Amino acid sequence: MITHHPRSLGIAALLLATSAWGGMFLVSKGVLHQIDPFWFTLIRYSFSAVLFVALIAPRGMGPWQKLRTHALPLAVRGAAGFGVFSVMLLTGLSHSVPSHGAIIMATTPMTTQLLRWVLDGERPSRSTLLTSLLAMTGVVIVSGALSPHASHDEASTVFGDAVAFAGTLGWVWYTRGAAQFADRLDVIEYSALTVIASWPVLAVGAALATTLGAAAIPSADGLLLSWHALLYVGLVSSAVAVLAFNYGVRALGAITGTAFLNFVPVSALLMSVALGKLPSGNELLGMSMVVGALLIHTLSSRTRTAPLVRPAPSDRQPQGGVCGATS
Repeated sequence: MITHHPRSLGIAALLLATSAWGGMFLVSKGVLHQIDPFWFTLIRYSFSAVLFVALIAPRGMGPWQKLRTHALPLAVRGAAGFGVFSVMLLTGLSHSVPSHGAIIMATTPMTTQLLRWVLDGERPSRSTLLTSLLAMTGVVIVSGALSPHASHDEASTVFGDAVAFAGTLGWVWYTRGAAQFADRLDVIEYSALTVIASWPVLAVGAALATTLGAAAIPSADGLLLSWHALLYVGLVSSAVAVLAFNYGVRALGAITGTAFLNFVPVSALLMSVALGKLPSGNELLGMSMVVGALLIHTLSSRTRTAPLVRPAPSDRQPQGGVCGATS
């Protein structure tokens, strides 16, 4: 029982994170009319940085010492996962539609698996590839990508979709770092210190983009019109969701954790329903495929790791049970 409890909490954390990110696409599209992607990114992670500082403050000087020791790699990981990913995803969203942003974010499990195959030599299992294919088919259907579009509308999203897809590589790099720092930083520390370490990089990036004419300092009216959306994205999507996602990755592993990103377009669809937009038959079919693929993937992952967590007859101590479950 003790080895299953962290997995249940990990699944719940990943569902919380992906639900928060599904809502992010719906609220961010309107904000981009008032605030450009560079300043939007800086503002959202300013909110999350304040929350993370409050979380680690009771721990004393320990986290700050770790920040000084690992400042550069943490800043690089954070800049990739928060800066590159957020700016490019929001830039893509400004030239596309929320459903496209959700489907593109959901491609990161496949990207993660391919990168691990190329960089680490870890060939994905057959079940992982098959469930990923099923999930990807589902998110394509949910997004409406198979529906007929006018040629003008289709061409208008090509640039944005390509930029957003390239930006997902930053999040894949950030996720890989969560596993690599597992022996030095806990979930809260990795989440908090990457945000704090990368915040100066995000600030310099926004200032530099403004100087070069690629961004504009938001107006007071724009901030006033968007404060509620910025608060949601900054605290829920950029802090609570990041913390929950990192916990889920620590509990279930990077491949399983990123597989749950397939739920992002599903959560966006469910929120659209809550706002009064009923789903079509294709959307319901795609959502069922995504949820089914996630369940199959999780169950097959637990089956493969079961021998690693079962205690030997001569030793009933549950040593390494959680680690075995998350490898």
